[in-house]
Amino acid sequence: MRQRIAVVGSGPAGLTFARVLHRHGHPVTILERDPAPDARPPGGTLDLHEGMGQLALAKAGLLEEFQVLARPEGQAMRILDVDGTALRDWRPRPDDRANPEIDRGQLRDLLLGPLDVRWGRDVTQVVPGTGTGTGDGVQVHFADGRHETFDLVVGADGAWSRTRPALSSVTPHHTGVTFVETSLDDVDTRHPDLARLIGDGSMAVYGVNRALVAQRNSGGHVKVYAQFRAPLVLHANLDPADTEAVRAALLALFDGWAAPVLELLRHGAAFTHRPLHVLPASHTWTHVPGVTLLGDAAHLMPPLGAGANLAMLEGAELAESVAAAGSGDPDEAVRAFEQQMWARAARWAKITMAGLERLVSPDPTAALALFDEVQPS
Repeated sequence: MRQRIAVVGSGPAGLTFARVLHRHGHPVTILERDPAPDARPPGGTLDLHEGMGQLALAKAGLLEEFQVLARPEGQAMRILDVDGTALRDWRPRPDDRANPEIDRGQLRDLLLGPLDVRWGRDVTQVVPGTGTGTGDGVQVHFADGRHETFDLVVGADGAWSRTRPALSSVTPHHTGVTFVETSLDDVDTRHPDLARLIGDGSMAVYGVNRALVAQRNSGGHVKVYAQFRAPLVLHANLDPADTEAVRAALLALFDGWAAPVLELLRHGAAFTHRPLHVLPASHTWTHVPGVTLLGDAAHLMPPLGAGANLAMLEGAELAESVAAAGSGDPDEAVRAFEQQMWARAARWAKITMAGLERLVSPDPTAALALFDEVQPS
């Protein structure tokens, strides 16, 4: 009998898992809380690495379609001093495909394809089976009171996963760093000076315990991230919906920085607070038959280019392992996958946490040194 498989969450990890299994002829039910694909903004841009995110897309048979959508020029990176002086201006070669950018929305649509997504299915709890009899499975409970049973449930439902408690009592903790996100539209026409300041990819300015990062998406859309190190309670009384109050607070926080840099905040639209939380780098769990985790649900780490790539590669690898098990019990394949995932994710969690410490640091030169270490010459 074919295994009944569900994935909770329609982010990159869950969709990659489902798409690779679909390629192997195995259906997957995707359970997504959002009522529709466009129910909320899909987020910014992602750089997909050759040996990680791009490899996952190749396993899904989607690499060529990705290359049509990808923006290799988006790999460009400019670093400015707080006075506006250009410190670094790195541009990729025309044939450089190591880490091209793609909008999250475009990637989501690419992966969705023919997949079976049940929109508006708000998962509240995942209850593993007892393993005592035929037909015993994993129960997935929904906010509307219903539940369904599956043989394998893959939690790819992000930082505040509803699947994780079935395996682990660990919850994310704040890193001490908060991002406040805003955006600009049609930047090349409406804000040509800022368009030149940002360049073709990303631009960053690093100060003492704070940074401003602007990142191009497609279609002239720019995401701006004000980053700072402070306790969560510092902004607890600031209403994120009060755009002008948030703008004033940020301008005060970055007071003294070059006027062209601060224009990124002055022209930003609505502001969204994104406190950075992480799971312990050593996060593991005792294996539970029928349930596992992918991506942020398993190993939440700072957003420094590794998380989504890891999540997609994990989704593809798990799917291939499950497909190789055929119609039999995939439990041993899942168990082996978890061991591999834990070791690799722990390495990347340590790397990204150390990177965050240097990017939002009391010493702004630490960020510049990190760039010089990792950027190709």
